[in-house]
Parts: sequence; C-alpha cells; structure tokens
Amino acid sequence: MRYETSQAFEADLRKLTVEERRLFRDVVLTAFGPGCDAHVGAPGARWPTRLRVKPMRGAPGVFEMTWSVAGPDGRATWDRHRLASGDPCIRWRRIGGNAIFGQP
Repeated sequence: MRYETSQAFEADLRKLTVEERRLFRDVVLTAFGPGCDAHVGAPGARWPTRLRVKPMRGAPGVFEMTWSVAGPDGRATWDRHRLASGDPCIRWRRIGGNAIFGQP
C-alpha cells in the first residue's frame, strides 16, 4: 500500500517525540499495512482489533485508528484515494492524541 501525508499530518508528526514516531511506524509496518493489504484483496476484511479502526462521525470518508493506548494517547486519521496511476493509496491526515479529532 502506498501512503501520502497531508501538511497537517506533517506538522503534527514534528510535535511527536522520537519514541511516539517509532511506535506509530512500528504499528503501520506490523498491523496497519497488512490490514490495508487485506482490504485491497477483500474490502469486507476485518482490521486488526488493536487498531480500533472505524469511520469518523461527521467526517465522511475519513477513518480513525489508535496506534497507542498504554503509553502516549496515539491516534491518527486517514482517508483512501487513488493515485494518478489508479493504484490505491492511504493519505494520513492527522496524528496525535484525541485533540486531532476536532479537525480530522
């Protein structure tokens, strides 16, 4: 799966600690990426439970996930779209704690 990032995501990412960025990257590699691959092959496939992936209320087409519960409050929002080549892509929109949900 290909990924893109919004300017808001990039600004949020710079505010995270090195450890928070590492946690997010590890979750994307070990759980989120494989979950995306499963959805491309079978759109009704279940996401890994630990990610708590769900559509955001009041923001059509935007999804939220949890990348950390025990340490920092780690949340991220994203949407799906297609690249110019037609390939599916995830665009990361925001990252941080619950505060990001105000402007997903």
